[in-house]
Amino acid sequence: MVKVKSIYKKIDDLRLRYYKTYNGKEELLKIISDTEVAEQVYNSNAIENSTLTLEETDKILHQIDCDRFISVREMFEAKNLARVISYIDKKAKEQEFDLNMMLFLHKILLSNIDDKIAGRFRKDNEFVRVGSHIAPNPKEVIARLEEMLANYYSTPSENIIKRIAKLHLVFEYTHPFCDGNGRIGRIINNYLLIREGYVSINIKFIDRLFYYEAFKEFDWNNKTTIMEEIVGKALTNSYHKRLAYLEGGEIITLVEYAKRKKLSYPNLINKAKRQTIEAFLEKGKWKIVIPK
Repeated sequence: MVKVKSIYKKIDDLRLRYYKTYNGKEELLKIISDTEVAEQVYNSNAIENSTLTLEETDKILHQIDCDRFISVREMFEAKNLARVISYIDKKAKEQEFDLNMMLFLHKILLSNIDDKIAGRFRKDNEFVRVGSHIAPNPKEVIARLEEMLANYYSTPSENIIKRIAKLHLVFEYTHPFCDGNGRIGRIINNYLLIREGYVSINIKFIDRLFYYEAFKEFDWNNKTTIMEEIVGKALTNSYHKRLAYLEGGEIITLVEYAKRKKLSYPNLINKAKRQTIEAFLEKGKWKIVIPK
């Protein structure tokens, strides 16, 4: 828990730096957000076993032909998720998140993929299983989601990382939809972060095993520690990236940084993964800024 508390403090400091530097640079921030869409789509879909690479995802979103056959489903999974991400980036600050918004986003996500289940919760005998976890009875879904949101909104003084982590774990435990739960769950995280004045996060495919451990920890021990660490590090990464562009300086790869500074690259990578240096992942590469 000490590790998580230190992340709380770090996020507060980074957020303060961010607000001190972003005025007048809104267009730059929009460019950063726009270029992140493909990465968010790739990572979120890859966690759900999509076969698309980051490069293929980017090509699909820019309507460029890929070098191999891509199924219609995977094409729509990429395009629809990109639509949802772009939508919340523009609209999250305007409207409080509720169950109607959740259904609206799910409808966009599964449009032309499975219209029979798009935009509605599980019902009747629509039970789902994720690994060894059997999601609650469909009859319990709405009540569980209402309680989830009530708990989130009733604890504004609690640290945002803890609130987001708990909500995400409860949402995924409930698994309210027949399909699309993981992607919508990660979208909800960002919707709420944006509404509360934070930057959006991107939970990476390369971290999926640790991500799965967070669900096990919650299912078996009702703890949120691992998910708090995941959300905290993802937030740290997002702030590091934005501050690198906002504060200026030369942005280089961590490989080049190790060469210039004559430092151990493996050691730097470990520090980057722990977010103890101001490195960030961009298009699959670790980067860092050399201040002016």
